[in-house]
Amino acid sequence: MVHTRMNIADPQFFILTLALIGVVIIIAALLSGLIDRSDVPQVGVFLALGAALGPAGLGLLDVTLDSPILRVVATLCLTLVLFTDAVSLRIAEMRRHARLAFMVVGPGTLLTAGLIALAGWYLLDLSPAAAAVLGAALASTDPVMLRGLVRRPALPEPVRLALRLESGLNDIVLLPIILVALPFLTNGHLLTLSDWASIALDFLLLGPGAGIAVGLLALAALDMIRRKIGVRRDYESLYSLGVAFTAYAAAESVHGSGFLAAFAAGITIAALDIDLCDCFLEYGETTAEMALLFAFVLFGSSLIWTGFTVLNVSVLLFAVAVVLIRVVAFSAALAAMHLSTSECLLIAWFGPRGLSSLLLVLIPVFVGAPGADRLFHVACFVVLFSVVLHGGSLMFLGRGQRARTLGPAAGENVRGDGADNAAVAMSPAPSGEENPERISIAEMQRLKQSGAPLLVLDARSERSFADDPRRAEAALRIPPDAVARRVAELNVPKNTWLILFCA
Repeated sequence: MVHTRMNIADPQFFILTLALIGVVIIIAALLSGLIDRSDVPQVGVFLALGAALGPAGLGLLDVTLDSPILRVVATLCLTLVLFTDAVSLRIAEMRRHARLAFMVVGPGTLLTAGLIALAGWYLLDLSPAAAAVLGAALASTDPVMLRGLVRRPALPEPVRLALRLESGLNDIVLLPIILVALPFLTNGHLLTLSDWASIALDFLLLGPGAGIAVGLLALAALDMIRRKIGVRRDYESLYSLGVAFTAYAAAESVHGSGFLAAFAAGITIAALDIDLCDCFLEYGETTAEMALLFAFVLFGSSLIWTGFTVLNVSVLLFAVAVVLIRVVAFSAALAAMHLSTSECLLIAWFGPRGLSSLLLVLIPVFVGAPGADRLFHVACFVVLFSVVLHGGSLMFLGRGQRARTLGPAAGENVRGDGADNAAVAMSPAPSGEENPERISIAEMQRLKQSGAPLLVLDARSERSFADDPRRAEAALRIPPDAVARRVAELNVPKNTWLILFCA
């Protein structure tokens, strides 16, 4: 068996790491279509892959809490989670729905964290600081499972909006709770005035300040190079990842929180450079998701199954309480939002625990806080419980919705000139003519008037569709990553012109 407890300079360490990264990328690509169609939780697939590689399977991977690779991957992943959360936020959308954002992140998330902490203190006999850490970690939702949920076209828009706002904001609300509780865990006594001053300096200046500074400098440099020599769009996504890691390193170098800095850099980009945000979402988000799936493989090899080593009646009751607490807290928080009962229940129910919870609870483990190992083991069991419960719910939710995902896109005619509102035509060209790659609005109208069978598909990204008020009249809304499959489900005749609206 190859143990990842080996020295980080050992060549076998790098060979194993590269092999794991390669396997994760290959399997993620090959199974992406099957996972999408079957609604099998992607998280569960990679936890199973980790188990197959771990001591109980092939014996190729054995990750422990003191493994060097765990600290590296956990730090990178939490940095990416926070940065991606921030850069994915739509500032204009947050302003339009400020009340909903406040209710899901304020009363919803914080009440959930507080009640879970209370349950941990009562059921698990934890200290107040340990209970606060566990409550904050388990109030966080899994970004991978939620991303798959919010991409579903049939999901009611208020539910999608609430979950998207929560996933983008909840970690930055919960992280400070853990950072404030850490000194109580490590010192075991009340903090002095100087301790509180140090925490305030980190939260309000060093961490966020370093992140904002790196974000501003990065945007200024990118804008200058764009104007002078140009930057390839795909490399802008890598640039975003570089900004995230640089912000983390800059904050840590001045003894601030690198995680707060990563979020601050991301929110700076979201507020000032929409083009870079779109580019990151197109390319960089996939890179971040691969890193998160790689982390699930590591946890699945052996670590996450340690949750069963602490399983008893109290832990089982605590896991059930964690799931029910969110339903109660969010139902109460959303009571005044004029949502339907089914929409409230969907938002309240789908708070799957996953990688974010494990990454947050690892923070006290890495600093050597007393009792942190037990917190991690309890969190592992709750995450496994949530993957089965919420992942199974996702599968049932997907059944019966497939036929409803292709409804007409609501809205009025597309306004503007033909150049700005070009659409890609996917159809065999008439005999003797060259197949065009683009078709203007005027050309599409002439084609329609000629009586040719024609179908307009709105295949813009979710972000572009939500932010752009223009709509193609009588167009079918189809996600860009599922065009071929959705068209096949419609049984469109072979001689039909398919016009993709992609303004």
